[in-house]
Amino acid sequence: MPTPRSATFHAFVDALFARRASLAVGRPLKQRAQAFADDLLAVLFPHFCPAEYGSAQALDAALAQLERDLAEMIAPLVTAPTPDIARAFFESLPSIHEALLLDAEAINAGDPAAESLDEVILAYPGFTAIAIHRLAHALFGLRVPIVPRLLSEYAHQVTGIDIHPGATIGPSFAIDHGTGIVIGESTVIGRGVKIYQGVTLGALSVKKSLARSKRHPTIEDRAVIYAQAVILGGETVVGHDSVIGGNVWLTHSVPPFSYVQQESTATVRPRDARAAE
Repeated sequence: MPTPRSATFHAFVDALFARRASLAVGRPLKQRAQAFADDLLAVLFPHFCPAEYGSAQALDAALAQLERDLAEMIAPLVTAPTPDIARAFFESLPSIHEALLLDAEAINAGDPAAESLDEVILAYPGFTAIAIHRLAHALFGLRVPIVPRLLSEYAHQVTGIDIHPGATIGPSFAIDHGTGIVIGESTVIGRGVKIYQGVTLGALSVKKSLARSKRHPTIEDRAVIYAQAVILGGETVVGHDSVIGGNVWLTHSVPPFSYVQQESTATVRPRDARAAE
């Protein structure tokens, strides 16, 4: 027979039950948010769909069901009428879909390895991350708590790209490779921007008191940011049509048409020194 558990352990179980009961949201919300994103992307793009929709009426019925699912999912989280929030979100879908098509076209046009728009939508993690972000950002704008962040973390989990749902990103946004990209909450990105793997658009300070301030940079139209560049600060503006080179650390603004590069040096040892090793 196992040794009886102590009174301390039983007290812990009682306290754990009370703490669990005090939490408003449990694990099913995470699962439902992920399923909602998957199901909605399957309606927006046949590439994500396990089955065909045979008519426009079938698509309309699927969207109506997803609207009801969203209203039910967010009901424990908000005080406003959830059908109104869900309807507002679904009314934004035409503009979201148009932006995503422009994103896919920008990725396809900017990557010599991409052979088609279908390949980009099906196989490129950058597109998946952008697609989920645009859904999360719309919910964030409607002041839905928790769910937008669950969606962004879902995208992070499956793509390695971390975009806060509060970040504002213009159309024709291209992510190349993408692994390790971090884009902070108050980042503003213009039209036609392209960024590579490992880029961080972050804050200079992580003080909680600055949570509602502009902490992250602004990237203007058609800027290109190469791999591992780090751009920090809410007052930092990368001017339009600028190029930020790989491994650059930038904490101040640069004007339009700038080219910023990380200086590096190489020391070549004499042949005799190499042979002695």
